[in-house]
Amino acid sequence: MKVLRKFQRCCDSSGIFFRQFSVIAHTKPELLKVKELAHVDADATRVSNLHFLLQLCAKTRSSMEGMATHAQIIRVGLEIDIPTSNMLINMYSKCGLVDDACQKFNEMPKKSLVSWNTMIGSLTKNGNEQEALTLFIQMQREGTPLNEFTISSVLCACAMKCSVIECMQLHAFAIKASILSNVFVGTALLDVYAKCSSIEDARRVFESMPERSAVTWSSMLAGYVQNELHEEALVLFHNAQMMGLEWDQFMISSVICACACLAVLVEGTEVHAMSCKLGFDSNIYISTSLIDMYAKCGCIREAYLVFQGVEKSSIVLWNAMISGFARHARALEVMILLEKIQQMGFLPNEVTYVSVLNACSHMGLHEEGQKYFNLMIKQHNVLPNILHYSCMVDILGRAGLVDKAHNLIETMPFNATISMWGSLLASCRIHGNIELAEVAAKHLFEMEPNNAGNHVLLANIYAAKKKWEEVARARKFLKESDLKKERGKSWIQIKNKVHLFTVGERHHPQIALIFAKLDNLVEELKKLDYKVDTNDDLHDVEDNRKEVLLRHHSEKLALTFGLMCLPVDIPIRIMKNLRICGDCHTFMKLVSNFACREIIVRDTNRFHHFKDGLCSCGDFW
Repeated sequence: MKVLRKFQRCCDSSGIFFRQFSVIAHTKPELLKVKELAHVDADATRVSNLHFLLQLCAKTRSSMEGMATHAQIIRVGLEIDIPTSNMLINMYSKCGLVDDACQKFNEMPKKSLVSWNTMIGSLTKNGNEQEALTLFIQMQREGTPLNEFTISSVLCACAMKCSVIECMQLHAFAIKASILSNVFVGTALLDVYAKCSSIEDARRVFESMPERSAVTWSSMLAGYVQNELHEEALVLFHNAQMMGLEWDQFMISSVICACACLAVLVEGTEVHAMSCKLGFDSNIYISTSLIDMYAKCGCIREAYLVFQGVEKSSIVLWNAMISGFARHARALEVMILLEKIQQMGFLPNEVTYVSVLNACSHMGLHEEGQKYFNLMIKQHNVLPNILHYSCMVDILGRAGLVDKAHNLIETMPFNATISMWGSLLASCRIHGNIELAEVAAKHLFEMEPNNAGNHVLLANIYAAKKKWEEVARARKFLKESDLKKERGKSWIQIKNKVHLFTVGERHHPQIALIFAKLDNLVEELKKLDYKVDTNDDLHDVEDNRKEVLLRHHSEKLALTFGLMCLPVDIPIRIMKNLRICGDCHTFMKLVSNFACREIIVRDTNRFHHFKDGLCSCGDFW
């Protein structure tokens, strides 16, 4: 407001306002065409022109020019005019000057409904959600009637705060005011419910709406994705297609995210083609989603092609590509992009370094990981968060430095997470450190008492060291408790259908043929010195029985089905809900060489690319 007062003192009938506006407008050419409006003398035309200037300043976020216009409004005595005041509030809001907007609002002696709506919307859009809710309460106390725009703006404030209680109260307000059927109110309402994880309430609002806009469909679709209901998101999207609904960039971006999380490449590729057809291929948000989708579907080359085709980049886009390379254990490419990102003038942030450290972890590069951890702090002033420390624990543990990993957990400025202790326990299994394994397991038993996998992992460590009494104790505990180890699942997409396999699958319609094909494949591989690694099976049975159980692991069944159904020139892509075991890893390598096929397996940790008898992980996973 100091600048405004300066203009108030200097603007007079001599035309100083005109000269000031002309000088400032040189920085925004779109304002030059209206500079002559400041000299118009007719009252009605002057008001119209000043309103036009305010709207233009709001549209172009031109705060200095807006202040100059405000000064001219004061000079001609229009400041008490309600429509003009509302435009001033809107202009200051769009320019991010919320305090000035509030001051103007408070100075108004007679506020209209538009005034209240404009101010509430201003506070919401500028991140002052609590102030917006407080103003709404004040509006109710003064008896000002509300309308659909009031409710929509306040609902947006609730969405930012993720306040489901206020949302339910506003829902009741909307019903009482008979405006629930309004498309703006309904859309805002379902958006709040979805963001507050009340997805069923959001769905009920969506289904009850008599009229739905493209924004409504986009909000519902985004709600499903945000709540990890990705299959429901795809079903909703297909329904929108059948209705002939016009797509927008937000809907496409949400669908691509759903395809990424489900790793359904066929649908993802189709949506990519449609986005190109609609002219959205240059949209940076869609491009970022596509990079993530292709990377999560095992198509890192396709992800990089999308990345290369983007003309206008951002740090988010670079982070998506770096994350994709890290997920595929392409540490060299990650390091190259980290250098390029700085050459492009972007500063690596905390997200960038999580991916960089992950890449180092997957390849056992503990020295490089420590170097980047220090670089992040000292050169780029990025404070390490819990994720960075978790990566460092994983890096040190995988490299065999389990004592250093444990020391880092004990000395870091955060409480250790489940993933940290889990990483340490897994590292202790690889490197045979029983003492630390017991420490990590103790913490995990306390933090997630219903997870049987931790008990199984500790028992495996005991078994590897031939501590059979401890193994028996662990088995007894599992038998006597209700804990169940997560069942292994793998899925593969053949054409437009996803086929799910569980360990020891019996329900697939072609399971007999799959078993027969798998048996033949195992016999052929045994001729190439394939020997089943029974160390990964904890069942209290003979080795022969263990071999049968391992043979029917879900990823082996999915691979066999892929060999039966997919053309020889197409990679076999398998997704898995657990870490791939050592025997299955060896099996995949041998099959890739024997059948001359590229096999891509995504487990909970990373992607494994099997080709010519080798794996991209270098047997380090």
